[in-house]
Amino acid sequence: MKVKKYIAPSMQEAMKKIRSEMGNDAVILNSKMIYTGGFLGLFAKKKIEVIAAMDPDVPRRMNEDTQKSQQVKSKLPETTKQEKIDEQTDSKVVTENDSLLNEIIEMKKMIKSMSSNEKNEYYPELLQDMLNKLIIRDVNPDIRGQIMSELLEYWYKQNGQVTKEQLRLKENELFIELLKDIDFSGVSYKKKYINVIGPTGVGKTTTLAKLAAECVIQKQKKVAFITTDTYRIAAIEQLKTYAKILNVPLEVCYSVEDFIAAQKKFAMYDYIFIDTAGRNFLDSQYVNDLQKLIDFTDEMETFLVLAATAKAADMLAVYKQFSVIPINKLIFTKMDETSTRGTLFDVMLKTKKGIAYTTHGQNVPDDIEMATREKIVNQILR
Repeated sequence: MKVKKYIAPSMQEAMKKIRSEMGNDAVILNSKMIYTGGFLGLFAKKKIEVIAAMDPDVPRRMNEDTQKSQQVKSKLPETTKQEKIDEQTDSKVVTENDSLLNEIIEMKKMIKSMSSNEKNEYYPELLQDMLNKLIIRDVNPDIRGQIMSELLEYWYKQNGQVTKEQLRLKENELFIELLKDIDFSGVSYKKKYINVIGPTGVGKTTTLAKLAAECVIQKQKKVAFITTDTYRIAAIEQLKTYAKILNVPLEVCYSVEDFIAAQKKFAMYDYIFIDTAGRNFLDSQYVNDLQKLIDFTDEMETFLVLAATAKAADMLAVYKQFSVIPINKLIFTKMDETSTRGTLFDVMLKTKKGIAYTTHGQNVPDDIEMATREKIVNQILR
């Protein structure tokens, strides 16, 4: 038996070669899609590989069987031309679907391997640039690996015929999809008490003043301040200054009794904004003291304030310490002091908490922006 492998752009071309060399009596033993050329599977050309065989004794046996088959054929109803076409079409669809499925499986394996290695030379130039920017922006390796896998698959399905802008839009879409189950919104104004907590130096007092200013100036509400930050005299003086500017009262609370008294005093006010002390986030005793001082009831909306300049591990450690307190959402400050904001994705995905606001300066009531998925993605990536 003569066996030979043929490679051609299509099955039709392969059959022509087989017929010309082996004749019409050749038998197809196997066929599969292959890719030739390119680099590591990228930009490779799709071809068909066919294994054909011819037995020299086949013509003789065929002649013996021809008469029998013709006799049987004469007794069977003729297959119409349309039925043959339908049969060929169905066969072609099945083959193409199987081929496409195999392509996708192989492609995903390749993409997973490439993304985990993160060697830039594996990617087309436009994707290399995007990977570099994700690394520079300090996006978690697992997250950027997932994003690059999807982008490479998108590139592959489009045969590389995509523009930089199309890739950027796809990247935005993928990041927004990651955040789809996380709630983004500012102060709901459904609860009387609005509280900010967080470590020292993140800008809690200034952030609280910005939120209160919005409530006073834009919503025309009657508000008051309570501060429990008695550890820093400067913090009390800072909040007094903001209270004077906004023309709102302020109570300083040193104990639980002081806090209860302040609540009674401000009972007729629309909203009470509470500032808490900034302490070492590694000290769990601080959080315990905070729980004793403030009654975190259903009437309170609490925001954890974090600095965008901090490391992801530190922000997650802060969240863990404060998680014994019901945290509604996050506020990220100092967005103007860093260009490596990828850590925000890591914190949101691991805590399952959305961002309410971002701040980018010290000006009150300016330099604060309500967050949405789209805005956050743009702020982090662009």
